[in-house]
Amino acid sequence: MLKRTAIILLCAFFSTTALAGGDGLIKKKSAHSVKVTLDRLENVLKKKGIGIAVRWNHGAKAEGAGVPIRDTEILIFGNPKMGSPLMASNQEIGIDLPMKALAYKDAKGQVWLVYNDPAYLKKRHGISDKDPVFNKMTGALNKLTSKAVGKD
Repeated sequence: MLKRTAIILLCAFFSTTALAGGDGLIKKKSAHSVKVTLDRLENVLKKKGIGIAVRWNHGAKAEGAGVPIRDTEILIFGNPKMGSPLMASNQEIGIDLPMKALAYKDAKGQVWLVYNDPAYLKKRHGISDKDPVFNKMTGALNKLTSKAVGKD
């Protein structure tokens, strides 16, 4: 009975959490369309005082260029209080800041929300003196993106 309960809990956990690959991306399944997923993310970011730099509709731009693709949009957002200390350690992290979240519909019709894993950015840019900032960024991104893809 205990083993069965543990398996059920693990399945539930992994069905609603992020998939982290070796590519430095965190990928979350969304219960919404691409547009609604990014609308929800944009709203929660704004409520937290996080600035929105740009929202870019890859699908619309591609269609305008005569190359139809499935729904795909990106939101670029940032918090200078979090990103600036990282840039003080290594300005090259600015190539990955502000943060980005990509929502897209795959070939099976499933919508995904994808963003860079802060742990990957830490390693990529060799920043070893800002663990509290990376930890805070990881927690905030997880919480905010989970709200965007969730059913509530």
